[in-house]
Amino acid sequence: MRAKNIAAFLTQKQQQSLYRSTLAIESAQQTNLNIAGQNYLNFCSNDYLGLANHPQVVHAFQNAANQYGVGAGSAHLINGHSRIHQQLEQALAEFTGRSRALLFSTGYMANLGTINAVMERGDRIHADRLNHASLVDAALLSHAKMHRYRHNDLAHLERNLQIRPNSNQMIVCDGVFSMDGDTAPVAQMVKLANQYQAWLMVDDAHGFGVLGEKGAGLLEQQHLSQQDVPILMATLGKAVGTAGAFVAGSEELIEYLIQTARTWIYTTAIPTAIAAASLASLKIVEEEIWRREKLATLIQQFKQGAQQIGLQLMPSDSAIQPIMIGSTVQTVQLSQCLRKRGILVSAIRPPTVPQDMARLRITLSALHTEQEVKRLLDALSEY
Repeated sequence: MRAKNIAAFLTQKQQQSLYRSTLAIESAQQTNLNIAGQNYLNFCSNDYLGLANHPQVVHAFQNAANQYGVGAGSAHLINGHSRIHQQLEQALAEFTGRSRALLFSTGYMANLGTINAVMERGDRIHADRLNHASLVDAALLSHAKMHRYRHNDLAHLERNLQIRPNSNQMIVCDGVFSMDGDTAPVAQMVKLANQYQAWLMVDDAHGFGVLGEKGAGLLEQQHLSQQDVPILMATLGKAVGTAGAFVAGSEELIEYLIQTARTWIYTTAIPTAIAAASLASLKIVEEEIWRREKLATLIQQFKQGAQQIGLQLMPSDSAIQPIMIGSTVQTVQLSQCLRKRGILVSAIRPPTVPQDMARLRITLSALHTEQEVKRLLDALSEY
């Protein structure tokens, strides 16, 4: 874009209620935040289990920082890979029931690195229309032919798979869709992947830690093995409350990624202190089942309360509870009205979601109280 057009672009975004800006948080990530000296009830965080500020997680981070310092210093293949990184990868593999796991700095980098390592020009990638931007970008950068099937439409997916059934193909989707909150029918997708001998990759960023009996995610909930879903990606910056991501799969897959995944090879490893904090958090995820149970209770409270006051919820049973508004201007206004009442709820607008499908994206945490959820519902009932 030419320099003279940038100012016009920014002005247009402001006029369309599509301008974005950051909030400068002055407190720890929790259900109550301080911004510019004012307290807000927070309903827009992905810290689903309330672990980002857990004392044991913070303590593990501090101890590791005292021993290892802050920066990892280098890439994993040089001298940035510590014993703690190794322990976390082993713990993640065991927790998810996979042979091995490989740490990445972010979920975005995990998706780009994995898909570009496995797929290339002439291959075919079948992606859900509502996939996260990182999956879309990964497919585009791979130079494979991308077919985008209608959201959770398995008949449309199969028609796309039939176009060139003998080519190298991959089916890739979110486990829990980040802006809608619903889940992918992965168990049925396994049958299609087997029938057409396609890779199946699931990005379980929003399911990991929350779904399943022990919190291993959507694949645990749907009783799917490594053989069923060869490539699992999940992040540590949401329910686990830390930072980074991982890919889990077979021994062969992980060794292949170590040799070929550019976003893993050519970047500095996450700080060892982050890995230590993640280990501590992962233990809490597995042991403190009450967090998932409490979250499930709050989700049902919110859904029932929203139905009673006539809100148009999207079909979600996850911690992501979007209220469909439609109008971008009206969505922004509602978000601002809630903020004036001390409640933070994100206004999700195009291009994150399609035109005329703007929404309030409410996210719940195990640390919310029933009284806080009622406060949100009471505020929403007035608009």
